[in-house]
Amino acid sequence: MVDVSVFHPYNVADACSVSNVLSSRTLYSAARSAGCVFCCCYYVLYECLHKKPRAPNPSYEELRRRLERERADGQFREVHLDVDDLQDVDALRNRRRLSAGELASIVLAKKIGQAFLTDDQNARRLASAIMDDRKVQTTPHLVGWLYFTGNLVDGDKDAIAREHEALGRPLVRYFQEMYEEAMRCRLMQKQEGDSGPA
Repeated sequence: MVDVSVFHPYNVADACSVSNVLSSRTLYSAARSAGCVFCCCYYVLYECLHKKPRAPNPSYEELRRRLERERADGQFREVHLDVDDLQDVDALRNRRRLSAGELASIVLAKKIGQAFLTDDQNARRLASAIMDDRKVQTTPHLVGWLYFTGNLVDGDKDAIAREHEALGRPLVRYFQEMYEEAMRCRLMQKQEGDSGPA
């Protein structure tokens, strides 16, 4: 199980995690208040802002508008990669059907020593193989940490689920699991504190 007591606040985000973080205003607001910062590489911004879905998708348009607003406010800044960075031999050799955005995000996170935020299992596996796996994070992990630290409270749970599902995002079940884990860990922490020396 993920350690919900630890989350690296500075993240290189891939396209799926950008969409998942922005899908819930409640979640994103709590993440910002907790000091989380998200940056992206060019490929991810292209995927989120310019690459059209195969079929008409109102959720895509809403998420694109949210990302554009956040970028105008100085968030989700683009961090550039050098051509040499894209030649990371380990990443290219183990590509495993990743998009250019996922691959470039892994290379960038490794280069600048920040966490990599993704909700794609193949991207997580590759990133864990070539960088510090403690810095490979997911949006559900973020949710769990925000509950554990008290930046989200019980009353936020339904709003996050409703907002996330309204934009066709698929992680509500994992948000619930992380909520339960955070509550379990908080209870254990409280019990340990209560049983400490008087």
